[in-house]
Amino acid sequence: MSITNDGPHQVTAPVNYGRALAKTLLTRTLKQVIRSGAVQIELPDGSAVSLGKGSAEIGVRLHDWKTIFRLVINPDLALGESYMDGTLTFDQGNIHDLLDLCLANSKSTAWMGLLRRLRVAGRRLVMNNPIGQAQKNVAHHYDLSDELFELFLDEHRQYSCAYFARPDMSIDQAQDAKIRHIATKLLLKPGQRLLDIGSGWGGLGLALARRGQVNVTGVTLSVEQKRYAEAEARRQGMSDRVRFQLLDYRKVAGKFERIVSVGMFEHVGAPRYGEYFNKIAGLLTEEGVALVHTIARVQPPSAPHPWIRKYIFPGGYIPSLSEITPAIENSGLLVTDMEVLRLHYAETLKIWRERFVAKWDKAAKLYDDRFCRMWEFYLASSEASFRHNGLVVVQIQLARNQSAVSLVRDYMSG
Repeated sequence: MSITNDGPHQVTAPVNYGRALAKTLLTRTLKQVIRSGAVQIELPDGSAVSLGKGSAEIGVRLHDWKTIFRLVINPDLALGESYMDGTLTFDQGNIHDLLDLCLANSKSTAWMGLLRRLRVAGRRLVMNNPIGQAQKNVAHHYDLSDELFELFLDEHRQYSCAYFARPDMSIDQAQDAKIRHIATKLLLKPGQRLLDIGSGWGGLGLALARRGQVNVTGVTLSVEQKRYAEAEARRQGMSDRVRFQLLDYRKVAGKFERIVSVGMFEHVGAPRYGEYFNKIAGLLTEEGVALVHTIARVQPPSAPHPWIRKYIFPGGYIPSLSEITPAIENSGLLVTDMEVLRLHYAETLKIWRERFVAKWDKAAKLYDDRFCRMWEFYLASSEASFRHNGLVVVQIQLARNQSAVSLVRDYMSG
């Protein structure tokens, strides 16, 4: 009879121990991460863990114990997945508030540091983007529904950092300012041939063709982007001067007086940086000018973020400046100017996130609520990273000849 009496205790004791361990590990981990601000976390058994000082600014609810263990073991992946799956929800605040608070504290645990060092050690295994794989990676993100991107992008579908010349600019005004900023750095002259590497939905190429009276060839690996861009060129009566190709940039032939690449370099992968800049050098005329606009890291080289790599940008990687410049030097190109845009992308992402959340119901009809939570996490985590985690945007002006651009920067303010 003692077996019957003892049976529940034999089962319950390990379960209770496991839950107590989960609570202890979570509390210790978060106390190391969160030093300012206040968060309250409700656990599956109804108990609560309070972190920080003062009244809780954010109220988080964790719905099962498995989620807690996953958050402790692999937080970089588990946080986004838990929010997507609905096992992490909010009673107060939202996912943006939590991510902003965690990254603003800028404190990592020893375990998180070890995980990141291991990812850095093996990063070349996940960053190589040969021609066939590159197209698959692009399709994963950019061949989503046109209607999705219409929910939050500007009228020209500029899916890259805007330029806030004034803090009160709308997203349309800031994206127009970005295009003008790029155009001045390219020193466009009528009749020139311009190559747009990673031409997206065509908005940049079409705008540069109008502004500089140049002939544009845009290349993309996205079927949907090419289709849309060609339709826009026809609608605007620009098909005679702007054409788009479904083509890997490595297969482009010919010579161009101007080359621009906006938001594409992040998809190249560190093992292929030399290949990228060598190709630009080979395509650029002797007196030509190129401009590369890319996200970069102002900290030492890292590894692709596991959640972003799995769900958003497979094959993507954000380089450090120390990884970019050697490849440029070895290509024979000259860096004629470099500008660091600080917080411009954070402000861009804030607007995108707010516009997306405001149209959540429309996005859910296109996909579902899990997809919406994934997309919100992507926008919110990216915004927080640009505010607190060492991410910036750099614009690198390149030439083959030192005399290709002015000796002074005055023309860039035009």
